[in-house]
Amino acid sequence: MRFGLQLGYWGAQPPGNTRELVLAAEEVGFDAVFTAESWGSDAFTPLAWYGSDTSRMRLGTSVVQMSARTPTATAMAALTLDHLSGGRHILGLGVSGPQVVEGWYGQPFAKPLARTREYVSIVRQVLAREAKVTSSGPHYPLPYSGPGATGLGKPLKPITHPLRADLPIWLGAEGPKNVALTAEIADGWLAIYYTPRLADMYNEWLDEGFSRPGARRLREDFEIAATAQVILTDDRKAELDRLRPFMALYIGGMGAEELNFHAEVYRRMGYGEQVDEITRLFRSGRKDEAAAVVPDELILDTTIIGTEAQVREQLKVWEQSGVTMMLVGVRDAAQFERLRPLIES
Repeated sequence: MRFGLQLGYWGAQPPGNTRELVLAAEEVGFDAVFTAESWGSDAFTPLAWYGSDTSRMRLGTSVVQMSARTPTATAMAALTLDHLSGGRHILGLGVSGPQVVEGWYGQPFAKPLARTREYVSIVRQVLAREAKVTSSGPHYPLPYSGPGATGLGKPLKPITHPLRADLPIWLGAEGPKNVALTAEIADGWLAIYYTPRLADMYNEWLDEGFSRPGARRLREDFEIAATAQVILTDDRKAELDRLRPFMALYIGGMGAEELNFHAEVYRRMGYGEQVDEITRLFRSGRKDEAAAVVPDELILDTTIIGTEAQVREQLKVWEQSGVTMMLVGVRDAAQFERLRPLIES
């Protein structure tokens, strides 16, 4: 099982030690570095900027929000970065949620599965460069012929020849239908809030996708990258307390109250009552109280926290459940030295 560095997206200001973290990750043996975007910093620019200091690590997005760019614009960015990095790019895509898609990008959120299938198909057409890129729609028709069209649009091929037609596309997915679609059309699954305890359920979803006619990959050559905190510490309680406010935010405050995909993930884990209470408190402005009721077990289901021996044992469990890469957030370069024995063993 490999390790990837999850840089995420920026907060109010760019983080000051990103270059140091990226260089340390490559030196210690991390396989990849990933960036994200929400409604502030974008994913491609930091990845290209900091990735230019590396020579070996793969450079991935986790994730690029599909509604932020047309499929051809995303394909252009991906093929450009793949050339600049010598074939090290991983294009991670996700649908985001209705608040961001409709509130920030001004696009409809409806039919996310159909949009994903169409989007990925167009990106693959661009990367293959076998014919002029066309799409019958309905979400991304090419050439466009709807309201306001001039009638002058024509199918095109990318001017720049892509370095790799098989540039890997990974999808961020949380629900059963989306995970099955990911297994069918993608090269990897970017799993958030993954828990080995539910591996049998995930495998059912994945197997449904792998069994569909025309599925792109077999289970054996499909990657599962799970974003999780991996923290070596002798004070597990302190780390749990540090993580509680973040969990309360994602469970109780992200998305709309009636449609929070992160909350649904934890409901499937059996934490329905806790999710309801966290949501009630968080959305009434009682954020500290919401954090206080996040149970230890909920955090430990989707994180690895403990002594080196405990972390080693848990990493084996995650690997045996099917995870091929752990995507971890690292706060400072010193943390890499604590992780080094796990990576080198």
